[in-house]
Amino acid sequence: MRAVVQRVAAAQVTVEGEVVSSIGPGLCVLLGVTHSDGSPQAAKMASKLANMRIFADEQGRMNLSVQDVQGEVLVVSQFTVYGDTRKGNRPGFSDAARPEQAEPLITQVVDDLVGHGVKVATGRFRTHMAVSLINDGPVTVVVSTGGDSHG
Repeated sequence: MRAVVQRVAAAQVTVEGEVVSSIGPGLCVLLGVTHSDGSPQAAKMASKLANMRIFADEQGRMNLSVQDVQGEVLVVSQFTVYGDTRKGNRPGFSDAARPEQAEPLITQVVDDLVGHGVKVATGRFRTHMAVSLINDGPVTVVVSTGGDSHG
């Protein structure tokens, strides 16, 4: 799994002009699944997201997690985070898992985050979404639980 994680002051998802999810301070997570991902990678991703220390403590150091600050997480399915641009100018998406594989694993990440005590909102799978956010910092991190080079 691969995620682009942004620390946000607020974020929301709109589908066909309707706001379907919104959060206050926390994390906006654009989450992709690849073919080799399964339940272990989903569990690891949820744990990383819940425990990643990217919020400021009293000294201004990034030392607190979303759990510590009682923040929220907006999880948005995003197959394009597996876009491959090494050849040509048009990204290839062959590394992205098919929706039938991806959807249950993204649902597991959401459920596991809730199990960590985090309030979670989601986008809508297989729809055209407009995601808006206020990046706080800005802080953006790429997180991976699979065999690629990020982590």
